[in-house]
Amino acid sequence: MKCGLEIANRFREIILNGTWVANTNYKDQLENLDWKIAVAPLQNVNSIALLAQHIHYYIDGMNSVFKGGTLDIKDKFSFDFPPISSQEDWEKFLNRFWNDTEKFASFAEQMSDEKLDQFFADEKYGTYRRNIDAMIEHSYYHLGQIVLIKKLVIK
Repeated sequence: MKCGLEIANRFREIILNGTWVANTNYKDQLENLDWKIAVAPLQNVNSIALLAQHIHYYIDGMNSVFKGGTLDIKDKFSFDFPPISSQEDWEKFLNRFWNDTEKFASFAEQMSDEKLDQFFADEKYGTYRRNIDAMIEHSYYHLGQIVLIKKLVIK
């Protein structure tokens, strides 16, 4: 269970509360952000909101597998979301993002080392451990983009 707790805390760190690797996290960057800034276009780059929704899409899809369901997410749909058109929409999304992140971390925290080393959904996707690690790495990648876009949009 020790590995499960460590990996869960690494995941919480990038999304909810950490500063060790990037000196920030998603919650710190997004929580008090005006929705108009979150959806603001910047040349031909994805918006802050779209990047956050993209990460949430994978968290939600992996949570389905953690609950015993099937893996239904597809890369080709990972940027297809209804538009955010108000502060209320943005805050509802963020609340779902934070809650689903905590669910993800709780699932990971409860995983035994044996479970972490089992195949995730299908052998071709590798192990639970590999997929959770990839989700952490993927999240850091897009957090870096969010930080840069935010600096360019808020001058």
